[in-house]
Amino acid sequence: MEMDILWSGVLTAALGVVSWWARYQSEEIKRLQILLNKTREEMVKDYISKFDSYAASDKVMTRLDRLEGKLDRLIEKKIGHD
Repeated sequence: MEMDILWSGVLTAALGVVSWWARYQSEEIKRLQILLNKTREEMVKDYISKFDSYAASDKVMTRLDRLEGKLDRLIEKKIGHD
């Protein structure tokens, strides 16, 4: 009879430890999900989308092309006068 009580106590303790561990893991997963969501929100504030990046790049390239054209005309004028 005492072995039954001892065995029951051991199983109860083991079940308690496993339950505590499962609850801790569940809370940790929830915490990590919240942190991941906050990180995603912060990244949206700090970074631009591919579309915006391409649009900005196109603007820069257009202005560089115009500048290149002006430099070419300036050099042609210099060469023509010399």
